[in-house]
Amino acid sequence: MPDHFYVYPTYLEKAVPRSGGRRVPDGDALVEPTAEEIVAAAKRLGYRAEVEVGKEYPRRPYVYRGRVKVAKRAGTSKAKFLHAVSTELQRMRQASGKK
Repeated sequence: MPDHFYVYPTYLEKAVPRSGGRRVPDGDALVEPTAEEIVAAAKRLGYRAEVEVGKEYPRRPYVYRGRVKVAKRAGTSKAKFLHAVSTELQRMRQASGKK
């Protein structure tokens, strides 16, 4: 079993419906999240994360927004991670004045 998982910005994208690949509820979704923002939020939460540039989400070919490789931690599922990182991104954006 791998020691990491991948997160695509599409998982957190407000404009994308659940059927299109969004994995968080609409209230937790963000407007145009970037892989770099996800890495920053993951690191603030204590995860090891890195951007893989030039990668595309399989359901949205030709949209190269990158993906984030996140090291797994015991007791944390991918769904819990996505919820935590979306909450942290909302806090970060509020602090910087960005939506």
